[in-house]
Amino acid sequence: MGRSGDAHPRSLRCASPGADHRGVDHPLPEPSGAPAPAPAPLPDPTAAARALVDGVERVVRGRRAAVELLVTAVLARGHVLVEDVPGSGKTTLATAFAASLGAECSRVQATADLLPADVTGSGVWDPASGGFRFVPGPLFAPVVLVDELNRTSPRTQSAFLEAMEERRVTVDGVRHRLPEPFVVVATQNPVEQHGTYPLPEGQLDRFAVRLVLGPLTADVERRVLREQLAGNRPETLTPVLDLAGLLALQRATAGVHVADATLDLAVGLTRATRTDPRVRLGAGTRAGLTLVRCAQARALLAGRDHVLPEDVQALVVPVLAHRLLLAEEHEPLEVGGAGSRTLAQERLAAGLVPGTAVPLHR
Repeated sequence: MGRSGDAHPRSLRCASPGADHRGVDHPLPEPSGAPAPAPAPLPDPTAAARALVDGVERVVRGRRAAVELLVTAVLARGHVLVEDVPGSGKTTLATAFAASLGAECSRVQATADLLPADVTGSGVWDPASGGFRFVPGPLFAPVVLVDELNRTSPRTQSAFLEAMEERRVTVDGVRHRLPEPFVVVATQNPVEQHGTYPLPEGQLDRFAVRLVLGPLTADVERRVLREQLAGNRPETLTPVLDLAGLLALQRATAGVHVADATLDLAVGLTRATRTDPRVRLGAGTRAGLTLVRCAQARALLAGRDHVLPEDVQALVVPVLAHRLLLAEEHEPLEVGGAGSRTLAQERLAAGLVPGTAVPLHR
């Protein structure tokens, strides 16, 4: 339904937290326009991907594994769920990634009263034309940070679901294509569960990876404090790649060779989760496809033109764990909260590959 006035009051630019979305000034091109032409290939995709990791790490100190996992998911055209306590650097990770691309980043603070139109956009009355015009919401940005996604209602969560899966939104019966590239980085707090709406399995399955930043060492934390005091913030980063370059990287990732034996490994791992008595709902075919695509990205970061079995095995926990719905008798006690459930899922996923360690983030 159309409305007038300012739209999307809870969204803001990641790089300038005081700003808000106002439709008349929205800088993005018409979202329903023709798709952009294919980007020119990069001369050295691996060097470009590593430069992106290095660029983010200039601000996100001491968490290279998490940064690499974020970039891996993005190269695989996936979205990222970051689960950690407040103040751990989740927002900084997303904004530093966007800044390293010189890209716009929209931030949405999820709340119980957030409406789908607050994120997708809506029709706003235009007195000049005497009709309604579509004003894009914060989803129409290359990088979208959603803080505490599990605090918004299932109805609004479904709006994110369509955007993440189909890369478009439907408003008043009209479909609007989202920009390319399009990356959603959503966060949730594993400790505080009061007033939240747990993400359904269908939405969790849309996230390529779940990552946890974990604690910093004392030396790294001291360095972060010193650099923050000196003004080392995401908005000060110099872009190392542009959006066309990221699209070229994603195309290069899709071209990394995957042998039949590697596909068999991925299929075997996902099917194992469906037959495990500790799991009520295992990883599906989409999870297997994501596992292979992320393995392609990992191979590209390593400078290879083919996927090795260890690429797949190394990604089992971040790609599969959050998709596992544990059997009731294997669910952790509720007092442990979502953090305990995450750990139980990761232990189970790690058990699929002998010798795989659960990330030391707790």
